[in-house]
Amino acid sequence: MTGETTVRTAVRIHGHGAQRRALRALLDGLPAHGGRLLLAGEPGLGRTTLLQWAARSFRAGPVLHLGPDPEATATAGHLLDTLRAAADGAPLLVCVDDAHLWDAPARSALGRAAEHLDSAGRVGLLLSVASDRAVDPALARLPVVRLDPLAPPRAAALLDDVTDGAAAPAVRERLLAEAEGNPALLLAMTRRLSPAELRGHRPLPGPPADAATLVEVAGGAEAAPSARARDMLLTVAAAVRASDGPDVDAGLVRDALRRLRPARESGARPEPLPAQLARAGDRLRFHSPLVRRTVYAIGAPDRRRAVHGALADVLESGGDRLPGLLHRSWSLSGPARDPARADRLAAVAADGTAPAPYRLRATAYARAAELTADPAGRAERYTAAAEQALLAGRPEQARPLLAAARDLAAPAAVRGRAELVRGLVELGDGPVGDAHQSLSLAASLLAEAAPAQAATAALAAADAAWAAGDLPACLATLAPEPAPRTGGAASLRRPHGPTTVAAIMHDHRVGMRALLEGRLDRAGAPLGQVVERGRTEDRPEPLLRSAAAALLLGDVDAARRAGARALAAARQLGSQSLEPRALEYLAYAELRAGRHPQARTHAEEGLRTALRAGQRNTAAHHRAVLALAASIEEEPDAVTRHVTEALETARRHGLAQAATLAQWAAARADLGRGRPFDAADRLGLLVLPGPGRGHFAVWRLAVPCFVEAAVPAGRHEEAREVLTDFAGWAAFGADPQAAAQLARCRALLAPPDRADDLYRQALARHDEAGGDFERARTALLYGKWLRRRRRPREARDRLGAALAGFERCGAGVWAAQARDELRALGAAPHATGTPTPLGRLTPQQLRIARYVAEGATNREVALALGVSTRTVDYHLRKVFAALGIRSRLELARVVGQAEQGRAARRTAAHQEKTGARP
Repeated sequence: MTGETTVRTAVRIHGHGAQRRALRALLDGLPAHGGRLLLAGEPGLGRTTLLQWAARSFRAGPVLHLGPDPEATATAGHLLDTLRAAADGAPLLVCVDDAHLWDAPARSALGRAAEHLDSAGRVGLLLSVASDRAVDPALARLPVVRLDPLAPPRAAALLDDVTDGAAAPAVRERLLAEAEGNPALLLAMTRRLSPAELRGHRPLPGPPADAATLVEVAGGAEAAPSARARDMLLTVAAAVRASDGPDVDAGLVRDALRRLRPARESGARPEPLPAQLARAGDRLRFHSPLVRRTVYAIGAPDRRRAVHGALADVLESGGDRLPGLLHRSWSLSGPARDPARADRLAAVAADGTAPAPYRLRATAYARAAELTADPAGRAERYTAAAEQALLAGRPEQARPLLAAARDLAAPAAVRGRAELVRGLVELGDGPVGDAHQSLSLAASLLAEAAPAQAATAALAAADAAWAAGDLPACLATLAPEPAPRTGGAASLRRPHGPTTVAAIMHDHRVGMRALLEGRLDRAGAPLGQVVERGRTEDRPEPLLRSAAAALLLGDVDAARRAGARALAAARQLGSQSLEPRALEYLAYAELRAGRHPQARTHAEEGLRTALRAGQRNTAAHHRAVLALAASIEEEPDAVTRHVTEALETARRHGLAQAATLAQWAAARADLGRGRPFDAADRLGLLVLPGPGRGHFAVWRLAVPCFVEAAVPAGRHEEAREVLTDFAGWAAFGADPQAAAQLARCRALLAPPDRADDLYRQALARHDEAGGDFERARTALLYGKWLRRRRRPREARDRLGAALAGFERCGAGVWAAQARDELRALGAAPHATGTPTPLGRLTPQQLRIARYVAEGATNREVALALGVSTRTVDYHLRKVFAALGIRSRLELARVVGQAEQGRAARRTAAHQEKTGARP
């Protein structure tokens, strides 16, 4: 039972990237000026580790670790003199760890010294305080960087780092759930385990986070000065166990304390609120969740039961049945199993008419399982608890509950439900191949006892195969099944009946299979029925199916309506697991409609909710949408960031759809910035036949971009090859822009005598479909073609329309292309801003300079611009002369600086226009 055989020191800091960036900014500024920063976090989150990292990272001068000196006079002047002497004119970093442990006069002096730090020279003051209580007023005016618990993936990476990945899956899930993102607690629990326990060969020793472990990490922060203060802390900690969040009603605590305290103390003078608690209106909470858990764990068992009894009395008298029953179950001593009480608790948890959040129902089911004697009954209730935890957006709580259910003998129906929940957890945050296997197993286990749930599992398994890009597995999962018994049109008049949900799922299954088999004529009717039935639904799950079917049919308006209603329904139910999915469908619908700003708004919110709900896979999809939205704007860094983060999860979890979207975004950014060779290379991997082709339902969307990049890159035959399949896709009508895009692509490949008519045909199709961005792209290409055919008046009209369209939809990088083309015609679409070196170049010279700065050879530039290599040579010599440079390397530097300046000016102008602050 020693930690030496199970835990080693972490080789790197996990998480806290934002905090490290803030510290790095302080360190980087010290050679020029002083600075101050307060690092706040509950015990165990790594304040000391970050201070040590900052000290190791500082290279510009000495580092001083400052502690209270009981023999020195604690004054601000004394501290400042100490800092000046230590700095001796050089940049100095001063680290003060656990400043909250200094006595009050010393803290006051430290705060005053921090306020006058500028007089000490180039001194950086970095302090840390524990946030288990309010920040001392003497330090409250310092800029604060707060440490949050590690996100589940970061905590998992830390555990794998210190154990070399030796923890058994069930043990790993239990430790991560118990740690709640606190790295010190995670390490302390792991150190208690023997190698056999860590690998799952022996059971874990009681609760992993027992009282001794919690006290070790909390470091005495839970101590209270009096018995009444201890009772208040314990009552708040106990009340949180049956709440839906970290805070509780102050009136509930007050009334419970009146029942708990002897009558003779009822008139006692009220004590101030313990320092560990914070009050906001009529709510009470602990500053630190770790301290709250520690207070509860160290409470005497009889006092804990008394507190729960008092809380039960208050809640039951007010009619709050479920939390009242929970507290009553915790208040009684006696046998570990109490079947009668377990049945009552489970019955109330299952009562849909009783208002209760998913998280509270999960707690009630888990407690009912603990009280249940029958192993099969315990397994069923642990599974029900996991279902509710998943709906609450807490997959990290669902996993150990499923592990507890898996260890118990249970019938096939219960095991099937558990596999269904497990598969849904993995579908949101895990390898989607594993999710497909779990969900397929669930469908087979549930087939006889619960056919409706079996159908749910099968369709979710198809979702997993779809996300993985596994077309054979998707088709096998969508194998034909008997049609549900419905009343025809009557089923549409019963939106809340099970037959409507069964019909929606059946039709969705039939329509998806027909679509994937290429039987487009047979896919429209069943998918249309799904969309139609969704109009009378008000539950999030069938509404999400309706939105998905609408997207498959290309009815983006219906998809937006169903997605918006699904989002409202999920929020009304408090289902944090469904909210990110609803936002995903909304973002995709806006993207398909060409409304990139709206898609970005939904995806940004979806990313936040997905990360909050522990759904990294959904977060990857939102990042891919954000990359696509940013690819039309002047934000190359944002595209790169979103693409990198999306691909990190997509590659680890097998998300072919998200990976294809992210790679398309990177290529479209290349195309928008005038780099067709790079774009064609990226897109060729996605759209051309072969084992590396992109996701089966996504790659066609990237075909128009590939053709646009392939033509200037000289890859005409490959472009013609993919257009054949794209023509069939356009004929199906699932993409409202496809017909116009097809005509545009044919115009790019057509001889001059046919291209004019094809461009006009494409613009007419755009007028029917709508969408500013795609129409502006066609107008831009048509304008370029007209300019090269020496038809300047027509070209100016098309390019002006393209510029207006790009500006209206925020496509800044494409608008720049339109402006360059207009300047080449002698037009001035906008007044020039601050003069730049590139302003000395003609439009043709500027285009050549940008290509060369990106690394293109003269031949590649000639192919891209449709001119001879000699023409490029001539203009490049003029560019070098105008800019006073001698090499391509210098040209890349000049162009890069000019582009950065232009981006900065656009950002400043946008902030001034919108009132945003940097």
